[in-house]
Amino acid sequence: MSANDDAKLLEGAALIAQRAGDLIMELYEEQAYATYEKADESPVTSADYAAHRFITEQLAELSPDIPILSEEGAHLSLAERQQWSRYWLIDPIDGTQEFIARSGDFTVVIALVELHQPHLGVIYWPAGDKLYLAQRGAGAFRRDINGEQRLRVRQLQQPDSDPVILAISRRQPRERVMQRMNPDRNLSTLPAGSCSLKACLIAEGQADCFLRVGPTGEWDTAAAEVIVGEAGGSIVSESFTPLTYNEEAQLGNPNFLILGDPRVPWQDVFIRHRNPS
Repeated sequence: MSANDDAKLLEGAALIAQRAGDLIMELYEEQAYATYEKADESPVTSADYAAHRFITEQLAELSPDIPILSEEGAHLSLAERQQWSRYWLIDPIDGTQEFIARSGDFTVVIALVELHQPHLGVIYWPAGDKLYLAQRGAGAFRRDINGEQRLRVRQLQQPDSDPVILAISRRQPRERVMQRMNPDRNLSTLPAGSCSLKACLIAEGQADCFLRVGPTGEWDTAAAEVIVGEAGGSIVSESFTPLTYNEEAQLGNPNFLILGDPRVPWQDVFIRHRNPS
């Protein structure tokens, strides 16, 4: 694909994410949704399903030749999926727990994956009316009421010693993360909602890092990986290895890190095997 074709797909996906966000906010504000439990005991709502239907229909119109993989859709076998050279990967509502809790900290996530690597990424935060988007090799940007701004991760003056800002979940046990942090490194915490929203906070320099402990899917990281990467950061496993896409049958992620300033010695900040006191 040409860069111009990529740009058209990115803008098309951005518009679809915003329109899906409008649909979600209408259901959210009117509380016109039902809540269910998936087989893995995680929550899902009728708003997730409505957004899934809207996004998949619109992406199919935008690019009829590109397959679509959604968290809330049917998942084909690995053998079938590996025939795809590229595909859309979506999370209709990232942060369903936040949606149910009515915190506003949920997002719409759309990524285009090519040859097992995220290539385009869109994250829309409906409650804040902020759109984050990136194309690999072309930069990451935020659009909001103030216009468009290029994103860069925060640069620490003293990467080896300055305090770092850790984005942390409101819903996950704090101890699961804190026991993996080096107690000798000063840090502050910034509570936030969905994984993708935390990624955007790091991409725009409001936080420096995030550790996710527990089950997630590839749709939770694909768009964020492009946006954070183009802003100068990275997303890696807790073992500091790259994440994979469409290479595993179950589409699950390991525990992962979202990292800002690459000059920080992150392997000294996160100590994976330290026993809790």
